Amino acid sequence: MNALPVVLLLLFAGFTLINCAYYIYFSRFWIFSREPLPPSRTAFEGVSIICCIKNEAENLPRLLNALQSQDYPHYEILLANDHSSDNSLDLLHDFALRNPTCKIIDLDEEHGKKAGITKAISKAKYNALLFIDADCVPASRNWIELMTHQFSPEKQIVLGYGKYESVKNSVLNKLIRFETVFTALQYFAYAKAGNAYMGVGRNLAYTKKLFNRADGFKKHLHHRAGDDDLFVNENATRDNVAVCINPEAFTSSQPEKTWKSWLIQKRRHIGVSHLYKTKHQLQLGLFYTSQFAFYSLALAIVLTGFAGTEFLILLLFRELLVWGVISRALRRLREQKLVFYILMLEPFMISVQMLIFISTIVVKPQRWN
Repeated sequence: MNALPVVLLLLFAGFTLINCAYYIYFSRFWIFSREPLPPSRTAFEGVSIICCIKNEAENLPRLLNALQSQDYPHYEILLANDHSSDNSLDLLHDFALRNPTCKIIDLDEEHGKKAGITKAISKAKYNALLFIDADCVPASRNWIELMTHQFSPEKQIVLGYGKYESVKNSVLNKLIRFETVFTALQYFAYAKAGNAYMGVGRNLAYTKKLFNRADGFKKHLHHRAGDDDLFVNENATRDNVAVCINPEAFTSSQPEKTWKSWLIQKRRHIGVSHLYKTKHQLQLGLFYTSQFAFYSLALAIVLTGFAGTEFLILLLFRELLVWGVISRALRRLREQKLVFYILMLEPFMISVQMLIFISTIVVKPQRWN
């Protein structure tokens, strides 16, 4: 008797069940998530907004206008310029002249986003720190209030959501937005389980006390990336992380326009994942292994003609579960138009991620610019 069909089916069943267990785990994102109550303004006396800039003259007017329009009684804006070669610094100084709550930090000898953030935090007068990237804008005038309302004596880190704007008739744009939701589904679910492993600098908050207690970015200062995910991974505990998924607290940014620029961006992000805590490396590694194994073994079974009833049941169960979990996340994060493409984008995304992972091993990721 040929043992190959049995071995393939057993392997397929094992990896499929592991993969399904992960998706059930991810479902806690929307099962245990509720819209925040109307916030009060008593938790903190003020908020320091921090943004690092490097050659962002094209994006600055939109960002600065959104920041000065926030509906919050006490906040300051700290803008760190990292040796911009365009007219970003002129725009910043002009904005500061019209907004006395704005401070410009022009880096001298130091370079890099971590240097800019560290310098800005040293000058921040409030304990609550709220971060945004220069190519982003808050979704509403309530962004500060909704994000910082999540702080409490226990909650010292707040994870927000940074979405990408839609571009019509673009396969790349659909993939970018889908991958962004897929990543958020994971890190929000992990955080809800008291096991936070990352956040995104496009929309992130933590306290100055936590930053100083952790000695800033000292443990990974030699890596230019990781100012957001590595900091969260290093300092998150079971009880000190909150999430904010109110649509009015989202930030939005322009997505990359070419495959090359997006792949470079993703390689840079993935390039520091090997510095995560060991448990997170193992947990994330097993998930992506189960994803890849599911599709690889399914293809092998089909090509060898061994697809029987058991195989079809497992395949259908897994696809329905994946569709259910991801579709709820897409709706919760206001990407309903992508629901129709789930079962096409998910395997496509896994293939691209595998290529990116291989490329990070072969070629060192570029630094932020």
